[in-house]
Amino acid sequence: MTEQNREVFAPARLGPITLRNRVIKAATFEGRTPRALVTDELIAFHREMAAGGVAMTTVAYCAVAPGGRTDRHQIWMRPEAVAGLRRLTDAVHAAGAAANAQIGHAGPVANAASNRAPALAPSRLFSPLGMRPMHVPDEAAVAEVITQHADAARLAEQAGFDAVEIHFGHSYLVSSFLSPLLNRRKDRYGGSLANRARLAREIARAVRDAVGDRLAVTAKLNMEDGFRGGLTVPESLRVAAWLEADGTLDALELTAGSSLLNPMLYFHGDAPRREFAKTLPVPARWGMRAVGRFFLREYPYHEAYLLDRARQFRRELSMPLILLGGITNRDTMNRAMAEGFDFVAMGRALLREPDLVNRIQADAATPSACVHCNLCMPTIYTGTRCVYRLDPVAPGS
Repeated sequence: MTEQNREVFAPARLGPITLRNRVIKAATFEGRTPRALVTDELIAFHREMAAGGVAMTTVAYCAVAPGGRTDRHQIWMRPEAVAGLRRLTDAVHAAGAAANAQIGHAGPVANAASNRAPALAPSRLFSPLGMRPMHVPDEAAVAEVITQHADAARLAEQAGFDAVEIHFGHSYLVSSFLSPLLNRRKDRYGGSLANRARLAREIARAVRDAVGDRLAVTAKLNMEDGFRGGLTVPESLRVAAWLEADGTLDALELTAGSSLLNPMLYFHGDAPRREFAKTLPVPARWGMRAVGRFFLREYPYHEAYLLDRARQFRRELSMPLILLGGITNRDTMNRAMAEGFDFVAMGRALLREPDLVNRIQADAATPSACVHCNLCMPTIYTGTRCVYRLDPVAPGS
């Protein structure tokens, strides 16, 4: 389909699967897995998104190992999780949408104290979450992480998922390996950009080999980290070109920012520092109050706020690209299609109005009620929700 006749609400191919339209529910950690397993509340959350009109909803997030979670309450991919995940994918399919599993390892963003397992980092770093040094994996341990991604993808297939999204962004493990500031290794996974990109490419290859052409395989890639010494757009463009040449991915979802050092870059809008601090244990709460304005920076919201960066990737790449960030209305969706993007991903706007996609399809002038306050951010561990929505899906207990 050419750029001129790409229609956001027409069926579209994503690798081996056909989606009913080009709108994807982006990964937003749901906070509904208190025992690291699927709950009825998690199923209801994604069933509602599917019934609301998205083509595919993304379960976030399915860690590849228990130490790869940002918190011990997150799902990690193991045989015990498959039955619950199958119930979830069945519910999503019954509502007419595809199901996507976001898999990955949180790396430096993992909470070692909560997980009771060491956080991993490419080089020696101190964890502000676990309040202890992070573990630096040797090449054998890196190989194990690669295998864990492949195993997680196989389990996702067993659970009935149509796609997997590999997390290469936000200073999670693969993203931290890409970052020149965080990765100071001297082996073949550090130094040059080609070496720093090796882990991303090997994981993508392992996942593709694990699921073949039976599932769509995408990756969420940082266009830039948003901190001094981090990954830059020119470097990320080269990484994306290598991933395209490898032929392991069906699409890239383009993002930016760092859960470790600059999370507001991928959110934009208000920075809920006080509300976020209240969710933290006392020592971290004091730290947030002291340095919150540097950690949660202000980036004014505007529609399609990552588009300027993403255009550079669209010019250089031929593979399908998913535009993320500030997609809340039909005009923005149409703009993305006109500029050659294959899909758009929506997050916060759907937390307030899960049926927004259906209503936009019925009436192109439908506005979003999201005010970009980001007060949903502090709810992520108690059931991610819009605080202004009157009838949210209840979180787990």
